[in-house]
Formats: sequence, C-alpha cells, structure tokens
Amino acid sequence: MSASNPTRDEAFELLKKYNSNEALIRHALAVEAVMRHFAEIFDEPDKEKWAIIGLIHDLDYEMYPDQHCQKVREILTEEGWPEDYIRAVQSHGWGLCSDVEPVEKMEKVLYAIDELTGLITATALLHPSKSVLDLKVKSVKKKWNQKNFAAGVNRDVIDKGIELLGLDKDFVIEETIKGMQTVAEEIGLKGEI
Repeated sequence: MSASNPTRDEAFELLKKYNSNEALIRHALAVEAVMRHFAEIFDEPDKEKWAIIGLIHDLDYEMYPDQHCQKVREILTEEGWPEDYIRAVQSHGWGLCSDVEPVEKMEKVLYAIDELTGLITATALLHPSKSVLDLKVKSVKKKWNQKNFAAGVNRDVIDKGIELLGLDKDFVIEETIKGMQTVAEEIGLKGEI
C-alpha cells in the first residue's frame, strides 16, 4: 500500500488477514457503520477515515490478544498506514491495554461506542425479534444495569467515553443503534423482521 490513506477494500483485506472469527468480523463491521454514522452526525469531512478506523480497530485482537492495541502499531506501520490512523486505533484501548488517550473527536467516539456495540448486540439477540431494527434505547438501558448480562462489556469505558464526548447517554445509545441498523444483515442482527 502507498503512503496515502488506506481504502476500505485494503482495510477489509487486512482485517481478514488477521481475523477469521466471524463474531470479530461482525463486530468490526458494526463499529465501522457506527463510526460512519457519527461522522455524518458531526458533518466530518472524511467520513471514510472514521469508518475505516472503526473497521480495523481490533485488527490485532484475534491473533495477539495479549498485545492488543500494541501489536497493531507494528502491523499498520509495516503496512504504511498514516500515524493518525494508528494513534486512533490504539486510543480505543486507553486505560485497558493502551496508554494512548483519546483526544480527537473521532477517537472519543470510537472509545465510547466500541463496547456499546457489544451491549447492543447482546441486547438485540435476546429481543423477541432477534433484531437491531426494532431495538429501543430503553431495552439497552435496562440490560445496562444488569451487571451479569453481557458481563464482558465494560460499562465504565462506555460512560467514560460518553463523558469525554460531552454527549447525552440516551443520544449516544440511540445513534449507535441507528448506525448498527444500517448494516443489520451483515452483522447478523436483521432477525425476524
């Protein structure tokens, strides 16, 4: 790849090179869609950049779980990716597996919505329709407070991300759902609607 910004196709090929787990691929597609959706909300000039960073944010997770957010720097540097892309990817693990703090709006959104897409997915799968298309904010908030539900989802990270953005929690949940709805079929959450 050239030193220019990566294309979506290049990013997806790279994702598949390092990830074969269907759940991880679906998560990547969900985060990509939500990042694109928030880029549209904020009228960002480079919506594709936001989406691509969402798509590859967990690039190193399947093969290098113990080096998550660290190994990705090495991989993307070797691939010739721009520093701002690499930094944004690393920032989503801030306080967990990375000391790169999210400072740009794009980084803060990724930090806030990464775990949130997991909670929304788990909530949708328990919904009678098994779909994100008819999922409501109140359903997600109800499950939010059940700590044994989707126990792997770090609610503190979501809260911290929402706080960094200075946005209302209900708004972030609702817009994350809307972003996921745009790829419901690809992420296995079209359900029986």
